[in-house]
Amino acid sequence: MALKTYKPYTPSRRFMTTEDFSDITTDQPYKPLTKFIRSQAGRNNTGQVTVRHRGGGHKRRYRMVDFKGWDKANIPATVKTVEYDPHRNARIVLLQFIDGEKRYALGWKGVAVGDSVMCGDQAKLTPGNRKQLKDIPDGFTVYNLEVTPQTKGKLIRGAGASAAVTGRDDEQGIVYIKLPSSEVRKFHAECWATIGMIGNEDFKNMVIGKAGRMRWMGRRPVVRGKVMNPVDHPHGGGEGSTDLAMNPKSFRGIPVSPGLKTRKSKKRSDKFIVNRRKSRFK
Repeated sequence: MALKTYKPYTPSRRFMTTEDFSDITTDQPYKPLTKFIRSQAGRNNTGQVTVRHRGGGHKRRYRMVDFKGWDKANIPATVKTVEYDPHRNARIVLLQFIDGEKRYALGWKGVAVGDSVMCGDQAKLTPGNRKQLKDIPDGFTVYNLEVTPQTKGKLIRGAGASAAVTGRDDEQGIVYIKLPSSEVRKFHAECWATIGMIGNEDFKNMVIGKAGRMRWMGRRPVVRGKVMNPVDHPHGGGEGSTDLAMNPKSFRGIPVSPGLKTRKSKKRSDKFIVNRRKSRFK
């Protein structure tokens, strides 16, 4: 994928960039694997706003992506199409298995129509194939990583993301993975992961350019707390432009000072962390 630039015939066009969609092979999804999800506009079941700055936006159909794969073990599949997914920044591919079933999967870097992929211990060590961590050698990059064996991939699912296999302990059945945050973490050797890196890596360089484009995405305007009234935000009030008279706080009054740790001090998952992110020792 490459980014498309425009001539600055308006101020908002000067720095705006969009995807050129050159890697997309079809503009129509496979309808049996889609469903309509009604927009909630940031509201819960009682109608109260629980997530601010949400609403509007273009209608979208959700593509039911298969994040497991292990229930089709050792059954070859072929890439039929590379498609755009409005619910995620990565591309998705339509796989057709030799038994006739079709499924969506996350698109990897370098994917092309006609590529053959497989999930299982008989799969080769090539991008797009899904294997257990115990069968993936050290130094390989992976994505769509499971946290608990035989569930579904929950980590490394964004555009251009990948993690690295850095080591293993065969006696304990543990594999060490370096995540994109530089955190090194223990994973069970029977967790499934897909080899390679997610495509559409230029997405992070895209410039939105104008507020209206965010409205198309369902994002409403964001206003600074210091320009609100005291009843609306902890930072509100005062005469004219004033500095914060307190430590920075969120809309609900929770301190958000730079560098403040929000992770709870005691968590059951701490025992799986080998090196924390932003650690001095890496």
